[in-house]
Amino acid sequence: MKATRNFRRPRVLIVGCGDVGMRCVPLLHPRAHVFALTSHAERSAELRAAGVTPLVGDLDVRRSLKRLAGLAPTVLHLAPPQKSGDDDRRTRALLATLGARRDVALRAARAAAVSPAGRLRSGLRAIHVSWARSETARIVPDGVRRTAAPRAPVRLVYASTTGVYGDCGGVWIDETRATQPVNARAKRRVSAERQLRRATARGSVAASIARIPGIYAHNRLPLARLDKGTPALIDADDVYTNHIHANDLAAILVRLTTHGKPARVIHASDDSSLKMGEYFDAVADAFGLPRAPRITRAQAEERIDPNLLSFMRESRRLVNRRLKKELRVRLRYPSVADFLHEAGMK
Repeated sequence: MKATRNFRRPRVLIVGCGDVGMRCVPLLHPRAHVFALTSHAERSAELRAAGVTPLVGDLDVRRSLKRLAGLAPTVLHLAPPQKSGDDDRRTRALLATLGARRDVALRAARAAAVSPAGRLRSGLRAIHVSWARSETARIVPDGVRRTAAPRAPVRLVYASTTGVYGDCGGVWIDETRATQPVNARAKRRVSAERQLRRATARGSVAASIARIPGIYAHNRLPLARLDKGTPALIDADDVYTNHIHANDLAAILVRLTTHGKPARVIHASDDSSLKMGEYFDAVADAFGLPRAPRITRAQAEERIDPNLLSFMRESRRLVNRRLKKELRVRLRYPSVADFLHEAGMK
């Protein structure tokens, strides 16, 4: 009986099922059979325990992705790019895989008009492809071939980053702001977004893009940094940062699977307007820890790890009007302060 229910429910594939992906699972379960791609076979038991069907594969090894073709009409692409280069090769591999079965169906449908024999062969092939939810050709009982309407493209939600904007000098920005990535990490995200826009224009996917700021939750707070006494910038040199609770982010991503517009960008951000040092101070005060010492930017250039310092060079504040008006999302934690107040009450 359970197997029958799973077969009938629509399928959703999560690519990159880490902390946020696992938070999406219970939100999807009431209406979907959830699959997850993992490159670590040892995670299979964990995924099955959460009610997810694991698929072992690696975005860096394209031949390992064959099982994904035609598997699910909805995909949550939460996997980060590889760690080098300006092009996101992982998104390129995923799109090639998702488009492969659809391309086969299109060729079969076009070839069907060539000859009676060709029509028969193509029709039979298209029947097989229909199992994979692609454009199909059907042969009706009276022997007359009938071409079905094209299937909708795969609906894909991509988890991008607000780092694609680069430094905005602390001003408020919306989703129409031009991207100006500074570091290679952000450039790879811009590469992924462009690939998805082009694929959407071709009709191979219908991709919605969520640009995500700093994610926090009980298990994602800068407590270790505060324990170590890592410095923050003095107010005059400090940067504005943006935040979203991991549970709110999961709800936004799942909402995009049904209400996201193709090639549309959404800021998955709360209403906070905090400088980085203010955020650290608020967390420290809530958990009874010493506040981070403050240093100048010049001192930070000498004392702070370059990877961490890169986040202290970009300042922006995000307008989330689309999130509220278009997706009609109501955040459980509209600000970091709301979360910290709740955490302090427990």
